[in-house]
Amino acid sequence: MDASQITTELDAELADCQVTVEGGDGKYLVTVIGDVFEGLNAVKRQQTIYKILNAHITSGAIHAVTMSLMTVTESQAS
Repeated sequence: MDASQITTELDAELADCQVTVEGGDGKYLVTVIGDVFEGLNAVKRQQTIYKILNAHITSGAIHAVTMSLMTVTESQAS
């Protein structure tokens, strides 16, 4: 599994979001910007991503994920 495959999967599930995935060898930095996170706390945001990637985490293809998850408004403020 490589970063582009993860990007493709996240893009398919989070159609209205800007998705960037960096890394390799099972360790990835996932950045997602989109209004899908509006009103969600940090844990709920992470759960959204884990739900999509869970099969790969369970299989061991992904063993470390660092996430930066923001709404569009939050990304513009930083």
